[in-house]
Amino acid sequence: ECPLCLLAQPPEAFPSLASCSHRSCWACLQQYLSLAVRESRVPVSCPHCPAALPPSDVHRLLPEPALRDKYEEFLLRRLLVADPGTRWCPAPDCSYAVFAHGCAECPRLTCGREGCGTEFCYHCRQPWHPDGPCAPVPPTPSLATPTAQLAQPEELAHGEALAQAEAEDIKVCPRCSAFIMKINDGSCNRMNCTVCGCLFCWLCLQEISDVHFLSPSGCTFWGKRPWSRTRRILWQLGMVLGAPMVISLAAGVAVPVITIGIPIYMGRKVLAGGPASRRSSLSGCQQCLSVTSSVLLSLFVSPIITALTVGVGVPLVLTYVYGTVVLSLCR
Repeated sequence: ECPLCLLAQPPEAFPSLASCSHRSCWACLQQYLSLAVRESRVPVSCPHCPAALPPSDVHRLLPEPALRDKYEEFLLRRLLVADPGTRWCPAPDCSYAVFAHGCAECPRLTCGREGCGTEFCYHCRQPWHPDGPCAPVPPTPSLATPTAQLAQPEELAHGEALAQAEAEDIKVCPRCSAFIMKINDGSCNRMNCTVCGCLFCWLCLQEISDVHFLSPSGCTFWGKRPWSRTRRILWQLGMVLGAPMVISLAAGVAVPVITIGIPIYMGRKVLAGGPASRRSSLSGCQQCLSVTSSVLLSLFVSPIITALTVGVGVPLVLTYVYGTVVLSLCR
């Protein structure tokens, strides 16, 4: 039975994959790969796990030659956008890439595609402007002049509200500048660009690591906006002043819970464990001896586990609070 369409099929209908051992039928895999390539989700992962499918499997399973060409193009573009020296031709209907390493001092670039030859600037990536510096982005019409704001206030207010909503829902990747859309409903702010694979925060638009939302940056894993400066400073001061009390309280609760809880858990586990036939074959003395030995062994091991937990956890928390948080406050 295919785990995607839930239809019973013969074994030859399930192609093998080089990346993992998961199996799905030909039709489901072809439909999955076609949709992934059309949405530029390249490289394509297995539909059941994060393992990336090798290009050989993708070429073998994709039904249309045009999709295979698109897949190769997206793979190449993903590689190029990760290169800071790559520049894309700004001409309409031209997606030619120019390798521009060491062109900062001589910023005039020329598209090498046959029939194009567009000249553009290395710095601003706009058509070549020999008579002046890079032009800034022109202001939006709604903010152009005070007279324009007085002309049609209702339309301008509506346009500004619409522009603000679009700015909150559509942002650009900090690495490759690809447009990314997200429903601004307070959902997860950990974003992954499907073009270059950049992991970034939706709130601050910075490339991040997995501990970004634990840092005192004001960015929250869920939420529409980062914390204000006042709220962030108050939270950091509370952490610095209240850390000793909270750590002492947590350690005071964790030590007896771990020390006593592990022997109780092991005793109940041994008493309830094993098949019924095996428990019935043991006498009462044997069961009592088994439970007693497991509890005694746990009483010997639990202090070691407690010491390791407290001895490693407390210094890590203190280092974070009086290192990272204090440095953030000083800034």
